[in-house]
Amino acid sequence: MSVVTNLLYLLVVLGLGVAGRSVGLLTDRRADLLTTVAFYVALPALVFGSTAGQDLGEVLEPRLVVGYWTVLFAVVAVGWVVHRRESSSAVRSVAVVQSYHGNLGFLGLPIVAAAFGSGVVTAKASLLLGVGALTQVPLTLGVFAFLTDAETDLRAEVRGFLTNPVLLSLGAGLAVAALGVPVPEPVSAGLGVLAELALPVALLAIGASLSFDRDAVDRSTVGSVVAVKMLVMPAVALLVFWALAADPSTTRAGVVMLAMPTAVSTFVYASELGGDADLASTNVFVTTVASVASVLVVLQFVG
Repeated sequence: MSVVTNLLYLLVVLGLGVAGRSVGLLTDRRADLLTTVAFYVALPALVFGSTAGQDLGEVLEPRLVVGYWTVLFAVVAVGWVVHRRESSSAVRSVAVVQSYHGNLGFLGLPIVAAAFGSGVVTAKASLLLGVGALTQVPLTLGVFAFLTDAETDLRAEVRGFLTNPVLLSLGAGLAVAALGVPVPEPVSAGLGVLAELALPVALLAIGASLSFDRDAVDRSTVGSVVAVKMLVMPAVALLVFWALAADPSTTRAGVVMLAMPTAVSTFVYASELGGDADLASTNVFVTTVASVASVLVVLQFVG
């Protein structure tokens, strides 16, 4: 499919998720089941399949990780400055976090795979997904703890890292690639089928979880979050990877992943760690809808 067709497909499936929730077909239980399938089955299959057969010399590109960290912390600083005068710590914490914390797993990697196939670009995006998981979550927990005085269970968070299926599948894929172990054709074919489910299942789950109450939040705050996440972050990513003289596959993987909308998980963190849950939900909704247009623009630049 073409880039435009892929993004129209994204919008349609996302809309089906929203509609399914509206008519009562996608209940909370069914949406949770979709999320579980995406997180524990489809996404790990995509990560493993995209890395196991690759040349590690191509995938393990230092500029990819350096570029990602440079963009991430630059946007954290931008968000901190832009949102420094928010009315409360609950609002400010959510605004800062959702200005940088992107949906790398449920949207980023599947969209890269749909746009560029199962080659080196997707393998690099898989690596970036692992780096992002190890970076974004501790950073987000730290921001909430600092701004809201929230207490987090560090032991539970460490346990979550160690059992994260994305990190486990990434480690397994890189190990297979390093050892040169061939993946049997039936296994590869089965993983390919599961990987194809990653994007539609994730989109349905996201659509079923989105909600938007425009009367419950400050529109200017939402607008500033959308501007930083969906405009500033991709622009900074383009500049950083250009300045690093990154090769095309690194630039494509890095910029597209960093152009993703705010992660749905930030709503969970906001709810549990003293943030403004209404604002968090609205930002997830608006950035996800806006990403249909912004990702198309980004793909035109790097594709």
